[in-house]
Amino acid sequence: MKLTFYGAAHTTTGSMHLLEACGKRILLDCGLYQGHRKEAFEKNRNLPVDPKTIDYVILSHAHIDHSGNLPQLVRQGFRGRVFARQSTVELCDVMLRDSCFLQKRDLDYINKKRRREGKKLFEPLYDERDVDALMQLFTPLHMHTPKEISRGITLEFFNAGHILGSAIVQLDISGDSGKSHRLLFSGDLGQSNQPIIRHCEYPAGADVLIIESTYADRFHPSADDVELRLEKYLRYIDRHNSKLLIPAFSVGRTQQIVYYLNRLNAKGKVPREVKVYIDSPLSQKATRIYASHREVYNDDARRLIMEGVDPLSFPGMEFVGTPEESMALNDAPGPMIIIAASGMCEGGRVLHHLKHCATDPDNIILIAGFQAENTLGRRIVEKRETIKVLGEEVALKAQVEVINALSAHADRNGLINWLSEIKDNVRHAFAVHGEDEKVDAMVEILKEHGIPNAVAPLPGQSFRI
Repeated sequence: MKLTFYGAAHTTTGSMHLLEACGKRILLDCGLYQGHRKEAFEKNRNLPVDPKTIDYVILSHAHIDHSGNLPQLVRQGFRGRVFARQSTVELCDVMLRDSCFLQKRDLDYINKKRRREGKKLFEPLYDERDVDALMQLFTPLHMHTPKEISRGITLEFFNAGHILGSAIVQLDISGDSGKSHRLLFSGDLGQSNQPIIRHCEYPAGADVLIIESTYADRFHPSADDVELRLEKYLRYIDRHNSKLLIPAFSVGRTQQIVYYLNRLNAKGKVPREVKVYIDSPLSQKATRIYASHREVYNDDARRLIMEGVDPLSFPGMEFVGTPEESMALNDAPGPMIIIAASGMCEGGRVLHHLKHCATDPDNIILIAGFQAENTLGRRIVEKRETIKVLGEEVALKAQVEVINALSAHADRNGLINWLSEIKDNVRHAFAVHGEDEKVDAMVEILKEHGIPNAVAPLPGQSFRI
């Protein structure tokens, strides 16, 4: 068995790990790299593997940094099967089409300038025809249902508790040499006590582990802090007739925020004058998919439903439709909350809201999720004096707040707790999906838990087991 780590190695995006076993080549995830625009463009366009040689892809979940390069894999010749949970398949259908739209819009802007300069025009990584072709290759699998995907390789999914459909991947591998291995790929593990979906599971018996490290070096505040702080921001914008802008991933984070606002509304703590806008067509589609998979809801969400409360909607919340309606919010008076994609501020409708909101010190920009290096979201968290939005330098005068308790990733405690439950047979462990200090912290955790061969692989590094 051989493992090669191509993406999310000493970084958090572009998840892609190659497993070679029993004569098959299997990709664990195929995500888009996000970060510095030019570097991301080059990395995403130049796949590190020959797609024609890949037999299967196993997808942990639908987030773009894990699924976003699948259509290009197909465009360049991949014809194998893609295994994922049913809800992940449904989310990919809408998310990857949205990715096509965003790419085209961004390239139209870039190519307009390149055309004036007489330079060769860029093409998108993929288009909707590639997404159509990809969707034909998906094979949905239920959790806890082992599936022999090839002779000697059996796949089983467990709940990762990160977003709807997120999976821990377990592979039982029986080689011709007589050696057998159980490989466990954590995917992205969810924080405990997340709203809406159930907590992660603890599959036992693995001897090889690939584990995420996003927050291996820090602890999240209590989830109780979320409602208290949101309530404080609501009172502030009501008093100042200002805006609370929340850049949010369309899948997972938006639904979490709606859930907490729903609870505050039920307690009468959303002022009547405060309007709440969800400004993302993808968020609306994803929320519908969340609503159609109540079988994965946790006890609190199920209790709300039994009481006749929709945990993903409340009076006064409105989905924004057309681009014109979105732009009109910029001139509309507060108080209002705008929840808009993308979560790292690298595209989407949040950009024109940032351009208009950032210059007013009475407005609040609330960062509610991880921001990768070299993203606009990271520069906002760092409270730069100016930020570049849609090609223009904009003064960052708005208040910047960060709520880490909303993170859908397990923190250091969560990772340690999960590892403590599954570690007994683990002999080889690989820390991925984290920047340098995060994977280093995860390696230390692994070694402290008695795992002798624990490393943080470099991009392109291979290991035979």
